[in-house]
Amino acid sequence: MNVADRIQNLRKTKGISQEDLADKIGVSRQAVSKWESEQSLPDIDKVIMLSEFFEVTTDYILKGIETEKQAVKTPLNANIFVGFTTFLNFIGLIISVAIWYQEQVPMAIVAGLILMAFGCMTFGVGLAHSTRNVEKAKRLFWMINIWLLSFIPLSVAYNALFLRMIAPYPRLVQPIIALPVFWLVYIAIGLSVVLVHMRRKRGESSTK
Repeated sequence: MNVADRIQNLRKTKGISQEDLADKIGVSRQAVSKWESEQSLPDIDKVIMLSEFFEVTTDYILKGIETEKQAVKTPLNANIFVGFTTFLNFIGLIISVAIWYQEQVPMAIVAGLILMAFGCMTFGVGLAHSTRNVEKAKRLFWMINIWLLSFIPLSVAYNALFLRMIAPYPRLVQPIIALPVFWLVYIAIGLSVVLVHMRRKRGESSTK
């Protein structure tokens, strides 16, 4: 494995595109592409920036020499936290709906939102400590969790507007058309977020 291979491997392990790496260290995407295709080598100041960004030594980038710490370090996969956070957000939604259905008290909404907030904080902390698939995990998080995170706030706004009360799910109101409009808005918000992240994924793929 040469310098080009090590830079590419470090970048892919971190789950970022050539453009993302270029932005982080202040060079053009073409420069990163040339490094990875063996057309040129990074200047020493860029090697230092690469080592700091990837948390490896300059010796590793230039010569492939690993420290003992690097050799035993297992990269933390950010996708793990996507699954855990999605589970917490889903449970938060189910708990909120179940409590409201039984008791019809505002605490039902508070309980669900607290669990969701805890899930999102867990994801943020996990992301900060992850070194693999970070950008992919961010996209996946929003493409899935936008459907869970937006449901209760939209339902509360809908019920407050038409029923002068709050509930974690939309209830049948007058006029009847209001309920279909709620679902159209909910689906439109979810799909718009999904499409934005799908376009970003395609854009990143075209630069790799």
